[in-house]
Amino acid sequence: MDQTVQRSGLDAFPDPLDQLSGSELSPYRRYSAARWAEFRADTPLTLTLDEVLRLRSLNDPIDLDEVRRIYLSLSRLLYSHVEASQSLFEQRKHFLNVDEAIKTPFIIGIAGSVAVGKSTTARVLKELLTRWSSHPKVDLVTTDGFLLPNAVLREQGLMERKGFPESYDVSAVLRFLSQIKAGEHSVRAPLYSHMSYDVLPGEYVTIDRPDILIFEGINVLQVRDLPEDGKMVPFVSDYFDFSIYIDAEEDLIHDWYVTRFMHLRETAFRDPRSFFHRYSELSQDAALAIAEGLWANINLKNLKENIQPTRPRADLILKKGSNHLVEEVLLRKL
Repeated sequence: MDQTVQRSGLDAFPDPLDQLSGSELSPYRRYSAARWAEFRADTPLTLTLDEVLRLRSLNDPIDLDEVRRIYLSLSRLLYSHVEASQSLFEQRKHFLNVDEAIKTPFIIGIAGSVAVGKSTTARVLKELLTRWSSHPKVDLVTTDGFLLPNAVLREQGLMERKGFPESYDVSAVLRFLSQIKAGEHSVRAPLYSHMSYDVLPGEYVTIDRPDILIFEGINVLQVRDLPEDGKMVPFVSDYFDFSIYIDAEEDLIHDWYVTRFMHLRETAFRDPRSFFHRYSELSQDAALAIAEGLWANINLKNLKENIQPTRPRADLILKKGSNHLVEEVLLRKL
């Protein structure tokens, strides 16, 4: 049968995988950065320029104007979600007729590619949320510490797939989030060193019943294969109350990644303790070739195979332009 005829009935509908299409079937509402900024209302700016400069990552140009345009409205939105969650908690206690004193923390997941600005977004949000009038306790944890140690990755032949879903101790991630949601005291999260490019053995950060936890990592919205027998398989995102995806075009992320690598070659990589110290001793052209290879063979593959496909699962998407600043905000419809 002619393939055109076979598909003719489907062409009347948008690609079901294109959740960001401008069609009426999209689950998102789109806002320009200027329109989004209007939702700030009377939310106060509680950060100074020096604080923003301290919070932003390498090559991220975020400043107070960007905080005003994007992050104050986002802070206000999150405040409404946290309040609604706390109200629902009280209503459920009444419904179940239980005297449960422990409120479960509100967990915000932040996903996106390497070099797209997840860390900056997470740190800025943490500071803004901490300064709400209710002064909530806000903690930030990244998934880097849940990577398998380099020795294990080498043994399993996964060093070239570091950052891919299989390179994480998913069971440890799920245990950590489960304990946090259960309101347990002093839950430990492993620490990671970007200097040694490895998990720090025996070193942890202790999270003790925060009001809000920000959980940041490239694959936090990743799903897993479903079992054939129908048994429950929890996803990391099952523990999230709100999720954010930091988005940009592939060519832009590529440029940001390579620019960052070449800058680090002139700075952090020059430290003899750095895992990447050897790259600082290469010529400019050789180092650039390494950066391009790491992008094409590892980071781009991970983006296309694992990270980008999770974008439609986010509650909110921040779409960045060539200047590394947010140009558009997509908010999932209720």
